[in-house]
Amino acid sequence: MFSREESKKLTQEFWTSFGRKYEQQWILYNTKIKEVQLKFTFNRKFAQVAMDVASADEVIQEYYYEKLLSLKKILKEEYLPQAQFEENYALPEGKTVSRVYVQFDNVSVHSKDDWPKVQNFLAENMLKMESFFTDFEDFIKS
Repeated sequence: MFSREESKKLTQEFWTSFGRKYEQQWILYNTKIKEVQLKFTFNRKFAQVAMDVASADEVIQEYYYEKLLSLKKILKEEYLPQAQFEENYALPEGKTVSRVYVQFDNVSVHSKDDWPKVQNFLAENMLKMESFFTDFEDFIKS
């Protein structure tokens, strides 16, 4: 078991090493669509690359999520075959978002042996997610 401080230190160490290995500028929060963000997650159970749709207005959130759903076949056939869609994805802090994601299970930020394969998974899949997003950005925005 790791203390909270040890866990925090390992997490920071992972993200620092990831940033050094993959120096490109990721889109992430800079989608130019307030309700849509791209995210990396790596915790004690899984690694994930996601596109989140979040809004205080349920109608707006549903609107953007339905746009992504309409592109599901293209996303899965041409970019991310393993992509999963969840309309109501619960975040650890209790907030609910609509999420499109790919996940790598049974890896842990606490295991440095997992880091190389997780870094590769995150980079490869975020490049594909970003490519999908930029290819369809105008459609998603409209």
